[in-house]
Formats: sequence, structure tokens, C-alpha cells
Amino acid sequence: MSSVESHQEQLSQSDPSPSPNSCSSFELLDMDTGSLYEPVSPHWFYCKIIDSKETWIPFNSEDSQQLEEAYGSGKDCNGRVVPTDGGRYDVHLGERMRYAVYWDELASEVRRCTWFYKGDKDNKYVPYSESFSQVLEETYMLAVTLDEWKKKLESPNREIIILHNPKLMVHYQPVAGSDEWGSTPTEQGRPRTVKRGVENISVDIHCGEPLQIDHLVFVVHGIGPACDLRFRSIVQCVNDFRSVSLNLLQTHFKKAQENQQIGRVEFLPVNWHSPLHSTGVDVDLQRITLPSINRLRHFTNDTILDVFFYNSPTYCQTIVDTVASEMNRIYTLFLQRNPDFKGGVSIAGHSLGSLILFDILTNQKDSLGDMDSEKDAPNIVMDEGDTLTLEEDLKKLQLSEFFNLFEKEKVDKEALALCTDKDLQEMGIPLGPRKKILNYFRTRKNLMGINRPTLQPASGVTISNILKEPGFCSKTNATGNGDYLDVGIGQVSVKYPRLIYKPEIFFAFGSPIGMFLTVRGLKRIDPNYKFPTCKGFFNIYHPFDPVAYRIEPMVVPGVEFEPMLIPHHKGRKRMHLELREGLTRMSMDLKNNLLGSLRMAWKSFTRAPYPALQASETTEETEAESESSSEKLSDVNTEETPVTVKEEVPPINVGMLNGGQRIDYVLQEKPIESFNEYLFALQSHLCYWESEDTVLLVLKEIYQTQGIFLDQPLQ
Repeated sequence: MSSVESHQEQLSQSDPSPSPNSCSSFELLDMDTGSLYEPVSPHWFYCKIIDSKETWIPFNSEDSQQLEEAYGSGKDCNGRVVPTDGGRYDVHLGERMRYAVYWDELASEVRRCTWFYKGDKDNKYVPYSESFSQVLEETYMLAVTLDEWKKKLESPNREIIILHNPKLMVHYQPVAGSDEWGSTPTEQGRPRTVKRGVENISVDIHCGEPLQIDHLVFVVHGIGPACDLRFRSIVQCVNDFRSVSLNLLQTHFKKAQENQQIGRVEFLPVNWHSPLHSTGVDVDLQRITLPSINRLRHFTNDTILDVFFYNSPTYCQTIVDTVASEMNRIYTLFLQRNPDFKGGVSIAGHSLGSLILFDILTNQKDSLGDMDSEKDAPNIVMDEGDTLTLEEDLKKLQLSEFFNLFEKEKVDKEALALCTDKDLQEMGIPLGPRKKILNYFRTRKNLMGINRPTLQPASGVTISNILKEPGFCSKTNATGNGDYLDVGIGQVSVKYPRLIYKPEIFFAFGSPIGMFLTVRGLKRIDPNYKFPTCKGFFNIYHPFDPVAYRIEPMVVPGVEFEPMLIPHHKGRKRMHLELREGLTRMSMDLKNNLLGSLRMAWKSFTRAPYPALQASETTEETEAESESSSEKLSDVNTEETPVTVKEEVPPINVGMLNGGQRIDYVLQEKPIESFNEYLFALQSHLCYWESEDTVLLVLKEIYQTQGIFLDQPLQ
């Protein structure tokens, strides 16, 4: 103990007056022995249950100051609510409880802390209760004022605290004595250190978040309740994502922050797993689950079966309704709590969550977009008289080239009105014309009062409704409700709810969208297709992610090209990738040079013999010409590959799904991951929450819509 005390005394003499609201890790600092009494600076903490153990976490400096001001305002604390953590939590001062605002979470205890003791199994300090901290402070004040130490106190939990001097204050756990009439606390056991004031304990206290919110992003999770290898919830993972974004704003948007052009981006989680499994399906599954390998079967029921639930029309409706209604509810509540918010909204989905959002976005109906499409093609709606022939109808739709095909198949207007999307697809009609025809005849039937099975109209000439279910074959149900879809196996699809806002960008992390669309029977996405209400779409994935699939090959199926490589957040490529590319380039150069040399040797070996004396001049000229030609060929061959490597890839038209920009973006694997891609496959699917490269791409694309760019463009 003496060495520890002397070390602490040296620290206190080097910096005797630390700031209580410092935004860094506090060291063990104490006041000098002979100093006068100064009131302790309180700091507010809240309690979280982590791994079945209570952990006290400090509020950031701004929130703690606001709580202290509300506490010391002299007003009644009952009913007083203080928003904290960027408005995501509310602290009820009277109850000393902290409640989540936008999602369901157990309330946590809040405490105004001044005195701490070191925990049992770790080095984290635990605050005393407010009432006992006040007793300790009063005792400490008397000891300092009167210079009388060796004060012994007993806590309500029968713990013994002894104030030996300002440098040495210890805490003893209660140990039962041998008295048969009752136990009496003694000073036995290992003593624990007691500290006064948050500045004297080692704890990280952050500075807080910018008040201004520039953009709102909803984040939808994938299968199961856990979102990473540490089995954390979507709320905890999004907290990490938000923390990374705040750090990157300080490092990569420093100029914009200094000029007060930007604040921050708010990320809010959307949970659909809990409402789905609260429907009673878990009880039904438990009745039919085998008793063997219990943990594995429980994991399957709780996680992997979410994929099958989404393919079930009953539970798919629950999932879609939950996601859409949660986003609408949170958006409305967010506007109520932030009435000055003028920014945009984007959505992000991980794994299956991205597919859910893709289906919701595909089935949105934009009233403005519908008006624009009608303005662009006013001849789609048929006159009430319906006196036009099929050839005239196709001419109005600018699809006259298909008239001969319909005539060959003996399809007239009545037969065409009964055709489904699948029928037209089998006839070889492309996607865009199919949607025009089906939308045209559906409109005509509504005007003529004919209630026959038809495809639900999409907004414009798009794939918006054929992406709903695997069959892409639309029929009304028995009640004549056109919002349901026959998928060919007796199921009906869901009715997709409408979002009350228009997302600006859709980010998909580790997304299986491409695979699901292919399994549903869709081979190609129309290059002209775009979401009815969303302008941007980024498919972001790790190269080793086993769940991720590309989207661009479905838009441009006949062209092979690489996805866009996401730059490292510190600039350039990772060192091992540059080394790999350099070695590849060097091996190609050596290969080309070697082939050129072998080609020249083979030509000289197989050259026809010439007369030695009769045509010596002609021979020399011929050899010179042949050598020069071979050198030219070898030069061309050796230069072909390096030139193609160095040349910039010409721009590829990947359609309008992302406004003409590239869609697929791949992360750079870490050096350790490149040793064995199978070993890191699962981790690769769960890496996005703490990936600086992913977060920086999201921030860059969001702020580009506001005309704000990175301080230095990444290469």
C-alpha cells in the first residue's frame, strides 16, 4: 500500500486541480493533505445490466451538466424530464430513472454520484447511493476542517468505510462475526479503495453529441435477436454505428464542422424480431421441436427460421407491417421531439432487413410519380367508348412492333386482357412493354366496370409489383381485392403499407436481395427501373460475406465487371491489396516478356533456309524485316496487358436504380482475413456495425446530397 500511496501522492502534486468535466480518461488524482475543504463536483451515472452484472456508466459531460442544472434549479424534481443521449433517452429526475424514447428497453436507474468504491471482480468503480454519499461528504468535510481522521462509518448494507486520511480511504465488505445472537460487521477481508469525486477515478466521459441533426437514418436488422458475434441487440449495434459516425465527422468533415455547416446524422434502430416472435409462433414451434440438441434447435427456431417466416404470407405480413409501422411511428415521434428538423430521411437494412426494405420500397406508390407518369404517357388511359383495335392500342402505347407477335399467337384484345405477366413473359415480351400493356388494360377495365383478374398497376413502366412474390403472376382473391398476389402455390402475398416519408437513399449491408430476386424467377432488372419514392440504392458488402449477393449483373447481365472498391477511411488501399496488385502486375509483365522472347526464338528456329551466296542481300533484308515485324508484335503483345490495367475502366451503365451511379460497393478485407476467407466468413457478415469504411461511405453519400464533401477525397 505504501508504494501505491506514494505514487498517488506524486500524481496529485503534479496536477492538483483537474477539471471535473474533462472529456478524457481520468487518472487517480487527490487533493493535497493540507488543503482547505472544497465541495465535491457531482457527476450523473446510469446503471446498465451487461452480462447479468450491473455496470454504472457515466452520462456525457453535457448531459450530466443539464441534469445537475435541473437538479439544482430549486424546482420540484417530480415530473421533471430531461432528454439525454441526443434525445434518444429521457431521464425522469423524480424517479431517478432513464427511459428509452424510440424503442422498448428496460428502464435503468440514474444516480447523482460523488463517492465511489472499487468493484469486487474488476477495476471499475461503483458509486455509493446518494444518501450515503451525502453522509460520507459531511464526514469528510468535518475531517478536513478539524483535521481529525480515522473516521469509521457503517453503510446501510453493513459495510465499513474508514477515512484514514485524504489519501487513504478504504471500504470493507461485511463479514459475519462469531456472535450467536447476531452478526456484527468487522474489518476483515480485503480492503477496497474509496475515491471522492469522478475526477479521481479512471472512467471515460465523452463530450456529447452536436445538437443539430442533419439527416435521419432508420436501420433494420436481419434474422434473429442478435446482430453480431457478441450477441448484442440491434440497439447496441446501432449505437456503435452512430459512435463511429461521430468520430468520422470530426476527422473527415472537420472543415464543415468548424464552419458550422453540419451537425450529425441520427441513426435509429427498427426492431421487428420481437413483435414477430410475440405472436405465439414460438409456442407452436416448441410443441413440435425435438428434445435433442436443444440449444441448436432453439437457435434455429429463434434465428434461421426468420427467413422462412418472411417467405410465409401470414408472417411476412406481420414483418412488413411491423417494419413500416415502426418507421412511421418513430418518424412521427422524431418530428414531434425535433420540430426544427429540416433534413432528409434514409433507410438501411442488414441481411434480411435489406430485403424487407427492398420489397417495401418496390411496392410504394408515389402520387407525384403517378402524376408524372400519366403526364409522360397520357395515351395509356383508354377512352370510355373503347372503339380502338388492338393495333391502334399498341400504337398508342408505342408498342406497334409487338402486333405481329400477338397476331401470330392469335391474341386479340379480349385475350390480351386475360393475360398475366407470366403469359406475356413466355411470349418473349420484355419487362417494360409488359408493364405498359398490363397497366393499360387494367385501367381500361376499371373504366369499363369489368371486374376480371388483373395485375395491380405499378407507378410508371417499372417492375414495382412483379417483384412482390416468386410467381410474379397476379390475380385477385375471392373477394376481388386486387392487393393480393397469387404466387402459384396457393399462397397470397402481403399488402405492403405505405411510408409517410420519401427516403432519399437506401443502404443494404450484406444483402441477399439479388439471390431472392433470382429465386423468385426474376432474371433481369429493367435498366430504366427505379424505386417510386427513393432515389438512391447502395449495395455494400464484404468480399467474404456468405450472405451477400450483387445487384448490377441483374441490370447488365451481358457484361462482366468488378464492383466499386470502397476506399479505406485513412486513404489509399490496404497495404496487402496494393502488394498483391503489384505482384500480379509484375508477373504479367514477366509473362508477356517471356512469351515474346519464346515467340522470337521459335520463329528463328522454324524459318525456311535461304541460299547462302546467291541472295545474301535479299536474305539480310528479309531477316531484318522479319525481326522488326516480330519485335513489333512482341512489343504490342507485351504492352497490351499493362495498358489495359492502367487504363481507366470506361463508365458502365448500370441503370437508374441508383440514379445512374454504381450500385455494388465492396469493402477491402483486412490483412488477417486474407489468410483464410472461410475462417472469417461469419464475422464478415457481421462486420458492418463497426466498419469505418462502411460508415464513411454512408456519411459521404448523405452529405453529398446537401452539397457537403469530404475534406480530402479518398482514393
